[in-house]
Amino acid sequence: MFFWLITPILTYRWLLIASAVLPAIFLLVKVYRSDRIEKETPYLIWRLVLGGVISTFFALVSERLFGTLLSSLVPKASKAYNVLLYFGVVAISEELSKFVLLKKRTWRNPEFNCLYDGVVYATAVSLGFALWENISYVTMYGFTTALVRAVTAVPGHACFGVFMGVFYSLAKSNDYMGNKERSSFFNVLAVVVPVLLHGAYDYIASMEVQDFSWTFIIFVVVLFAVSFILVNRMAKNDHYLAGSWRIKY
Repeated sequence: MFFWLITPILTYRWLLIASAVLPAIFLLVKVYRSDRIEKETPYLIWRLVLGGVISTFFALVSERLFGTLLSSLVPKASKAYNVLLYFGVVAISEELSKFVLLKKRTWRNPEFNCLYDGVVYATAVSLGFALWENISYVTMYGFTTALVRAVTAVPGHACFGVFMGVFYSLAKSNDYMGNKERSSFFNVLAVVVPVLLHGAYDYIASMEVQDFSWTFIIFVVVLFAVSFILVNRMAKNDHYLAGSWRIKY
């Protein structure tokens, strides 16, 4: 009798989790299959996805800490509070956490020897982050939230990961060529550009004025379109990084 009572509850919970996980898996497979030259090992991809999950905890601690500090310094009802919250607290905490895990696990990895690899790595970390975040949201708020996040938040994190990966790949390419200054510059962009996009995404989404709904839709469509173009171009123009033979062989 007890089993029949809890079965619908367990089934519903698993359906919620599946609705949270599947969009992330679909996008990761798309990016992974676009790798034409030398696909990364499943073990490395798994470690990066797990790294993305781990980065959510670092981001949460940072957001709580600096969010509390911000609340004590700036009135919550002010526009400045929202700008600082979404750009200065949430976006920086999340994107920097992803980047730290990304660089720690891939920068000196022998598999990082092609231009497109950075896009795969950054997207894997970002989707690991989105996956865990999405599970938390949908188990609390249900299928409606799952549907909305499946077409906005999860692909949104993937897009931030694409931009991070493009600049991260350029940083690695310049590192191989011995240009440390340009490498550092692109590593900075690998954090700054996703932070700005993430902050804009959250800020526009938080606005309740009707006009901002259309602004958010347009922003998301453009973000997705540009990311899709970047993935295709990076995959099409993929090549071994100069000097990568020293590590590979």
